[in-house]
Amino acid sequence: MATRSPAEAYAASRRRAAHPELDDFTTGLSFELDPFQREACEALDGGHGVLVCAPTGAGKTVVGEFAVHLALAQGRKCFYTTPIKALSNQKYADLSARHGARQVGLLTGDTSINGEAPIVVMTTEVLRNMLYARSSTLDGLAYVVMDEVHYLADRFRGAVWEEVILQLPESVRLVGLSATVSNAEEFGDWLVDVRGDTAVVVDEQRPVPLWQHMLVGNRMFDLFAEQRGGKLTVHPDLVRHVEEMERRHGAGGSRPRRGGPRGGGGPRFRPPPRTDVVARLDRAGLLPAITFIFSRAGCDAAVTQCVRTGLRLTTADEATQIRRTVDQRTADLPDDDLGVLGFWEWREALERGVAAHHAGLLPAFKETVEELFVRGLVRAVFATETLALGINMPARTVVLERLVKFNGESHVDLTPGEYTQLTGRAGRRGIDVEGHAVVLWQPGVDPTKVAGLASTRTYPLHSSFRPGYNMAVNLVDRVGVDRGRALLEQSFAQFQADRSVVGLARRIERNEEGLAGYAESMTCHLGDFAEYAALRRRISERERLRARQGAAQRRSQAGDALAGLQRGDVIAVPGGRRSGLAVVLDPGTNPPTDEPRPLVLTEDRWAGRLSVADFPTPVQVLGTMRLPKRVEHKVPRVRRDLASSLRNTGIEAPPRGRRKAPTGSETADDAELAALRRALRAHPCHGCDDREAHARWAERYDRLSRETDKLRQQVAATTHSLARAFDRIRGLLAERGYLDGERLTDAGKRLSRLWSESDLLAAECLRHGLWDGCEPAELAAVVSALVYEARRDEGPTASVPAGEVTDVLAATMRTWAGLEDDERRHRLERTREPDPGFAWPVYRWARGESLSAVLAAAERNGAELSAGDFVRWCRQVVDLLDQIRGVAGEASQVGAAAAAAVRAVRRGVVAMGTPE
Repeated sequence: MATRSPAEAYAASRRRAAHPELDDFTTGLSFELDPFQREACEALDGGHGVLVCAPTGAGKTVVGEFAVHLALAQGRKCFYTTPIKALSNQKYADLSARHGARQVGLLTGDTSINGEAPIVVMTTEVLRNMLYARSSTLDGLAYVVMDEVHYLADRFRGAVWEEVILQLPESVRLVGLSATVSNAEEFGDWLVDVRGDTAVVVDEQRPVPLWQHMLVGNRMFDLFAEQRGGKLTVHPDLVRHVEEMERRHGAGGSRPRRGGPRGGGGPRFRPPPRTDVVARLDRAGLLPAITFIFSRAGCDAAVTQCVRTGLRLTTADEATQIRRTVDQRTADLPDDDLGVLGFWEWREALERGVAAHHAGLLPAFKETVEELFVRGLVRAVFATETLALGINMPARTVVLERLVKFNGESHVDLTPGEYTQLTGRAGRRGIDVEGHAVVLWQPGVDPTKVAGLASTRTYPLHSSFRPGYNMAVNLVDRVGVDRGRALLEQSFAQFQADRSVVGLARRIERNEEGLAGYAESMTCHLGDFAEYAALRRRISERERLRARQGAAQRRSQAGDALAGLQRGDVIAVPGGRRSGLAVVLDPGTNPPTDEPRPLVLTEDRWAGRLSVADFPTPVQVLGTMRLPKRVEHKVPRVRRDLASSLRNTGIEAPPRGRRKAPTGSETADDAELAALRRALRAHPCHGCDDREAHARWAERYDRLSRETDKLRQQVAATTHSLARAFDRIRGLLAERGYLDGERLTDAGKRLSRLWSESDLLAAECLRHGLWDGCEPAELAAVVSALVYEARRDEGPTASVPAGEVTDVLAATMRTWAGLEDDERRHRLERTREPDPGFAWPVYRWARGESLSAVLAAAERNGAELSAGDFVRWCRQVVDLLDQIRGVAGEASQVGAAAAAAVRAVRRGVVAMGTPE
């Protein structure tokens, strides 16, 4: 380290004296704080809240750990919240190792360890529930660290972050740790509004430089040439080579479209095998690497390819260490389940230094992969993008196979923010001098586009906050309607909406200035030209209305005439390419449709269906001809013979002419229109020499006035939008008996303790006794429909256990349908339809069947269910069952069944992976 000057040493001494707790904290660190870390810690030590935005791996968690240090030093409490249980478990282990197990607790949906400790790690939902319940655990709370606070943009769970931020006591100092976002200042401004003095610390400098590359075939290129004048330019060698490859293989993609030739007509491009890519990175010293493949099956296939080709990235000693770790981590797995879990293949790949990482893996498998990768024993991981949002698992290199991913509905391009998030894993602080991001080229991938993704740091944070049923009853109960509306008005969502209103208001102001100028320009010395212009406008509107009415009447008449056609009628098609004689093969009115579409054959041998659009006037039957009983109109020979017979009937088509335009008869006898025209001619401005010039200004005035009115409507819709949604929710809840004015009914109190995407549906089912009488396994099956959501269309409707489960699910669906009707009437977001796709698996599991039997049965039934998915859905079912137990009480039949169902489901692999 460079020697400090006397002045620098003196300044450092002054800083240490000003912040003794920070000096004490840094004494225990093995590294010096970066400037942004010190700035944030000093602000926190000075009594301010802090928002820290920095790239992945920059070390922003140090600020959160300093908040933990301050709480312990002050004899107060600090809650450390994370978005996912895996992060909570990891942070709990880290803090326990540093401060001792007695000082640290863990609270997640299914784990409670030392919850009254001064330092408690928890998921954000747990803290939200504490706040609503006014838990005594909040006593003495001084700091809340919200790790990954940018999760508030998550459309499913993001609202929880804002609920916590808005409802924490004012005395609590908030530490928000976020990925780099482009609107950090806006988010910070909001935090100042709702939390008071908050320092915003932004650091966009990566701690480890990132080099961008493209692998084109078997050649690796730098994406950027050397910087010139501070501007990044795409490397010319890369551009030239890609252009050559495009000429050779075409830009139509690596796979031809079905039924068509490839874009360039050249030989099909074959990307380098994944094993070759890994081997190349290994030779270049670029491992460990994470290759992002946006498909679970693709990740598994990549591992299989590596094993089959004999790829090995480990030494014999490392393989032994890996086996020992694997055996320790999976010791509790029943031997009978190892086969269905693919354990042997998974362990063999790990011993070679290769693994997959995705949500379909058993949690114990994922955690093992994470540990081995962090230890440097596993060197090549093929992962879905969920890893980029998960725990701390950096690599030297990140590889992107494609720049397109499936978002659940369609294939979409990666955004710059997603690209930055994925490649942010490259470069391990304190280990690597530099990180590397490699994009695999394929036909159609433009290096300029890749450069745009790599050089853009646009990742705006948008709120997903919206009120729900549980939130509404808790707000009414905790703070009342008026304060509840005020809290919603303070949300980041409303803050962003209101800021957009500022821009709209400026546009309205500019438009109003323009309107004043237009009004002056159309001033007429003979009279009120605005009044005259209004008459002209009313005349035009009336003429258009009558023209539309006339067109609708003609269309109706043409439709009636078409509906009267019979098979064998000869008609004339009046115009276009099909003009001339035609014979009706099928009237096209059976079964009835909105409009008849007769199938005809023209004398030019065209066969197809006509509509009223082909007839500006009603069709006339010119004659008839006999047709065979069955006409194969798609056979060319049949069309040719029939067209010849049509021409030989002797029936003549009327002379061709242009389609007649409407004659204007629609307006000729319109008394209202006649009166308007008389008023126009009698108006003083009608005789003005500058009338048409004034009229042009009036037209501009009218257009701008309509635009301004739309802007005002937009402002009205945006302002107070969340409060209005809150009022609509309260209206529905009052109708259904959950609210009585500003008081919660007994049903409302039960709803306040149900935290689920389908909270009101669950409350309705409990309230009306729909689930009473269910055995534990049956109740688990029924409740699963409220949490389970198929990954994609899984084909036919899922079968469910017969008897009680079928009947109760049917009643649950009827309740959902009634609720959806009410939500539509109140203009509220609909509750998701229950999905019974997990009913059989959880029913079998709750009845004691083995994992292998459950998964084998699911596969036989055509369900797409991996071990990891099974565990995740079981845990969500357990979470809702546990809430039902708490709401109904174990003294009730349904409460006792829920408690028994929790015990039946939370066993084996479902119970694995949580701290004891």
